[in-house]
Amino acid sequence: MGKITVTTCNIEGLKVIEPAVFGDERGYFMETYNYNDFKEAGIDIVFVQDNQSMSKKGVLRGLHFQKSFPQDKLVRVVSGEVFDVAVDLREGSKTFGKWFGVILSAENKKQFFVPKNFAHGFLVLSDTAEFAYKCSDFYHPDDEGGLIWNDPEIGIEWPIPSGMELTIAQKDQKWSGIHDYKCR
Repeated sequence: MGKITVTTCNIEGLKVIEPAVFGDERGYFMETYNYNDFKEAGIDIVFVQDNQSMSKKGVLRGLHFQKSFPQDKLVRVVSGEVFDVAVDLREGSKTFGKWFGVILSAENKKQFFVPKNFAHGFLVLSDTAEFAYKCSDFYHPDDEGGLIWNDPEIGIEWPIPSGMELTIAQKDQKWSGIHDYKCR
């Protein structure tokens, strides 16, 4: 292996990946994805779709998931900085409803592997951020689900600086909490 360092999280299945970065006076080079390295690290996934978005400071996206067509995601930040969050929605999991968050930035070059059946979202901390991610299934617009970002039962500790105004899509303001998800 050697090309990536994988750190497991306190929620089974979530992994923070740090690629080897080779730099010199010209700049740097890194592999952002190599199937063989990821497979050796226990992430044997076939990704079928790559997405990229740009968001401004204070944009909070999420918490999203696909109901019938769940997706594994490998997420990273190309420019800027975000606080990235995953919430465990796996039925029967001992960490159901628990969350984990990590700072992803162009500077730290960390990636976050979010398995199927997790809700996912992020908050932009820099002036702008470009966010890129790989998915193991295609996006199905009619299959989208979500949880409200500030559900007190989940208790995500978003690092919202004093004076930061949040920008949240109308659909993301209408999601309910994990209690309603459990009762569906």
